[in-house]
Amino acid sequence: QRPSHLDPNFTGAPTSLHPLSTSTNERTMVKCAVNGFGRIGRLVFRYAFDDPTLELVHVNDLCSLESAAYLVKFDSVHGTWDKEVEVAGDDSFTVDGKPVTFSQKADYTEVDWASMGVEMVMECTGKFLKVKNLSPYFDKCGVKRVVVSAPVKEAEALNVVLGCNHGLLKEEQRLVTNASCTTNCLAPVVKVIKENFGIRHGCITTIHDVTGTQTLVDMPNTKKSDLRRARSGMLNLCPTSTGSATAIVEIYPELKGKLNGLAVRVPVLNGSITDCVFEVERSVTVDEVNEALKKASEEGPLKGILGYETRPLVSTDYINEMRSSVIDAPSTQVIDGTMVKIYAWYDNEAGYSKRMAELCNIVASRYIAGVEEAFKYE
Repeated sequence: QRPSHLDPNFTGAPTSLHPLSTSTNERTMVKCAVNGFGRIGRLVFRYAFDDPTLELVHVNDLCSLESAAYLVKFDSVHGTWDKEVEVAGDDSFTVDGKPVTFSQKADYTEVDWASMGVEMVMECTGKFLKVKNLSPYFDKCGVKRVVVSAPVKEAEALNVVLGCNHGLLKEEQRLVTNASCTTNCLAPVVKVIKENFGIRHGCITTIHDVTGTQTLVDMPNTKKSDLRRARSGMLNLCPTSTGSATAIVEIYPELKGKLNGLAVRVPVLNGSITDCVFEVERSVTVDEVNEALKKASEEGPLKGILGYETRPLVSTDYINEMRSSVIDAPSTQVIDGTMVKIYAWYDNEAGYSKRMAELCNIVASRYIAGVEEAFKYE
């Protein structure tokens, strides 16, 4: 029997999170919208829909209304959503009878966010990665907070990995990001190794499933600087770049210049694994490393975010994995005492989107609604 966190119908919070007992109708709801209804936007919408603080009122995407309603209901990887989704008129769809309006604007400033009372936007297009491109949300649209589904590497934005640096959240930060999926996988591992053994330097390779930046058949793609992504994603192993290792500096500034890495895109639809190699500051054993990782998965701020697995599982077993990172304990190696190799599994869509929905709850609860957040990390 699959554990609950691997169940495709499981939508509950990880065990380290403590949903409030207060019923929804007793809470102040924050009106939210999703800009960009792709793989991540739709899953964030799913996971945030029943949130006690977030009221999802609008979606903006270039796809058709019919496609938006259809694809949020039916997903080839993550299964059918247990909600009734129907198109309602020319500019809205309903989820279990609740109306959600819909627009098709390439320029988000053309959406009348203010008239809908939208206070927070979940920015999931992956297109706006500079503060100057996100500032109009506040300056022109009247939005109070924006949470971005990609890292923004500028001082004005706070890149957050829950369980690692969420303590840096402050009221004055209107723009926060959920970092990247691979950074969410890597940061918990880095945290444990850094705090227990010290890190001199390291490199990572993410064995990553295909994404929309690749092509189904050989043809030019949108990432013109990376010709390998123009080759069929379903037939090839494609070495490519990843910013996750260098982006870890946004979470742990003291590691600047000490980590780097690459990605290999592989022909599977879901289920990825990160190969982490660190040179640590003192001699360690495999048992010491695994014990530190196991302990971190069971208590403290990483409980429910970092997992620890001893069974011989494979990538499909991690589809719909809600934790950010799961250690493949039998694969841990130590070479010559100080070189440590760790495998960490992750669902780069589901786990990441779940964290983003939780981050949105924290931001909206603390800084807009003025209520206690529904998700807490020790």
